[in-house]
Amino acid sequence: MYVELITILEGTIYAGFLVPAANSFKSRLFSKILNPGDVFVIPQGLIHFSYNVGRTNATVLATLKSQNPRFVMIPNSIFASNPPILDDVLAKGFQLDKKVIKQLRKKFS
Repeated sequence: MYVELITILEGTIYAGFLVPAANSFKSRLFSKILNPGDVFVIPQGLIHFSYNVGRTNATVLATLKSQNPRFVMIPNSIFASNPPILDDVLAKGFQLDKKVIKQLRKKFS
């Protein structure tokens, strides 16, 4: 079952998704450079991305399995949560200085 299917109509796209490892905090990246005519399937519930790596604009047709697709903006979810995630937790988890965490909170909240 897929959550999103992208078809490249024009341009060149770098797309991928992360699969969490069973016994680790690491994820495995599955990615590919896509050209016109290529199709990329993104499994349900995984963090994914697409990025234009070409020299021209890119056109992508995205097909979602739901009539009510739900988008989760990861930075907003993490840095603008209510109640907020403790600064200590974010600083350790992302290996960032607390000053940077505060800047990110301002940007995404």
